[in-house]
Amino acid sequence: MTDYFAFFSLPRHLHIDTAALEKQFYTLSRKLHPDRFAAKPPAEQEEALRQSSLLNDAYRTLKESIGRTEYLLTLEGVQLEEQSRAATDAARAAGTEKKQVAPPELLEEAFELNMQLEEMKMNKQMGDDDPQLRKDLEVAKANFEGMLATAQVELESLWSAWDAAVDTGDDTAKTKARDGMVALLNRRSYIRNLVRDVNAALE
Repeated sequence: MTDYFAFFSLPRHLHIDTAALEKQFYTLSRKLHPDRFAAKPPAEQEEALRQSSLLNDAYRTLKESIGRTEYLLTLEGVQLEEQSRAATDAARAAGTEKKQVAPPELLEEAFELNMQLEEMKMNKQMGDDDPQLRKDLEVAKANFEGMLATAQVELESLWSAWDAAVDTGDDTAKTKARDGMVALLNRRSYIRNLVRDVNAALE
């Protein structure tokens, strides 16, 4: 796997200067522009196209904090449960939804929400509207959105812990930060899907 951090001559940090990244991206884009290779042999043109494609993928991945985190964890050999492309593709091929594992601390709330969503679905099919149920779902949505905000704060703290561990070569601290990020990203993905389901039900 090509290391996108190395491609931009960056350390494997999660806090990065995105303005500097963007500036470097445009500098490299001009350098690799196809027009510059129009008179070159086909092999050089193909290599420039390959490098240009790699540049776009690297920039798109690193400029966004969650994508950057997921990518770094992939480099570290981690296969995120909810982000697993293989699981998504397999579910799509089978015509089913990708099965998600609820974080243990959310089991009760997720169960309650799913009961409410089923009730809302039945009401819609029968042409009924339950104002109290709608209100309960709005409350649940606000609760889960609060959890997402908390998860973001916790993630940012782990990014700092990771960066410090990289700089000091502390493998124990890196492992602790990595494992924390994996748990948080899986939790975050699960909660985002709950919010998505509530939004769909409230439409």
